[in-house]
Amino acid sequence: MFSKEVYQNRRTRLAKEIKSGILLFMGNTEVGMNYPSNTYRFRQDSSFLYFFGLDQPDLAAVIDAETGEEIIFGNDVSLDDIIWMGPQPAMAEKASRVGVKRVLPSDHLAEYIAVSQEKGRVIHYLPPYRAEVKIKLSRLLSIEIDNLKSGASVELIKGVVALREIKDRFEIEEMDKAANIGYMMHYTAMKMVKTGIVEQELVGIMEGIAISNGTMPSFPIILSQNGETLHNHMHHQIITDGRLLVIDAGAETNMHYASDFTRTLPCGGKFTQMQRDIYTIVSTANNLAIDMIRPGITYREVHLASAKVLAQGLINLGLMKGDAEEAVAAGAHALFMPHGLGHQMGLDVHDMEDLGENYVGYSDTFVRSTQFGLRSLRMGKELQAGHVITVEPGCYFIPALIEKWRSEGVNSQFINFQKLEQYYTFGGIRLEDDALVTESGCRLLGSKRLPVTADDVEREMLEN
Repeated sequence: MFSKEVYQNRRTRLAKEIKSGILLFMGNTEVGMNYPSNTYRFRQDSSFLYFFGLDQPDLAAVIDAETGEEIIFGNDVSLDDIIWMGPQPAMAEKASRVGVKRVLPSDHLAEYIAVSQEKGRVIHYLPPYRAEVKIKLSRLLSIEIDNLKSGASVELIKGVVALREIKDRFEIEEMDKAANIGYMMHYTAMKMVKTGIVEQELVGIMEGIAISNGTMPSFPIILSQNGETLHNHMHHQIITDGRLLVIDAGAETNMHYASDFTRTLPCGGKFTQMQRDIYTIVSTANNLAIDMIRPGITYREVHLASAKVLAQGLINLGLMKGDAEEAVAAGAHALFMPHGLGHQMGLDVHDMEDLGENYVGYSDTFVRSTQFGLRSLRMGKELQAGHVITVEPGCYFIPALIEKWRSEGVNSQFINFQKLEQYYTFGGIRLEDDALVTESGCRLLGSKRLPVTADDVEREMLEN
């Protein structure tokens, strides 16, 4: 955990932003995997971690925005707990490590909330995403579970986003660590890809690296030769010469900060000419986007510039036609890249998206597009120094989507549907790096960048 002053400063800034009411933060609890005492790996709520730093289950906390009082609600361990877990610090000691002076048992939270409500105090809470927390909140606040999301405090959401999206130097150090673990995961897989092995073997190796150097992968590893499926978690296929392998994976440090990289590899160690042509378009789009990132530019602008590189490259290959700028304006490129260029990243690999994508990636004045493809851009607003974002252009050949557009005549003036028939078994390509927006531009996270050019990828894969 960081020093207590880091957490105290965050809480003070948040209370000044909200100004009135009670700010309620619910920590996560253990969840049974197949019976109560055999649990999934515990993961604390990220906003609770950000403001209170304690990485253990069954905690809650409040900040009185008017008086500045802070309380953590949690129980000291019992003798049974000590038998199974060993001696544990008292809650008061744990709270002092994050600068909170007052601790109450968990069952005092209901009374505290009830008294606050009787006094007419507003209870601000963030939208819950876990069933166990929803049940607790519903009981605490006497709100139907189905109404909890709509009842969440927009004021608190905006206050939390404004703080969490600008990373301080301590967070950046952690994210550089996460990036270095992610590098090890991907570089090892790149060296170990060979025909005849099962995809699952690579997944296991990468997951082991994540766990041995941090907490866990930052999300379930995506590794598949069917890269046209954007988030493919099936790992049963045998690595086959001539196919492409998309690997999208990252790590979470022991303090839960994330990384997220994607590389696409030729399974036999060498790209075919068709693969190299598409790969080069995507790598060019990736590098252009990184070069454009700076404070003051919107990420939608960067996304659209990357999309134009994709469209022009496909026009040059005869897969699209017409003018690239007009094609992008019409959304024709989204047949090949139906997702956005990237998202914010921090304590969550898709940072704060539990609070609502539009609060994180957009603003009251900068609204999300409704156009197919562009509407999937999670981060579109103006960039600021301290933002951490992913840069992940791609090009995919999705037969079902191509056939749908073809039958309906969607963007037919820009698409060469007949020539696309040659690409129905191609798969997909995605290349992703993690960028920190600096005062003058950006820098990539981590000590080294994964090989990204076609030549560099082949060289690394073919070298022993």
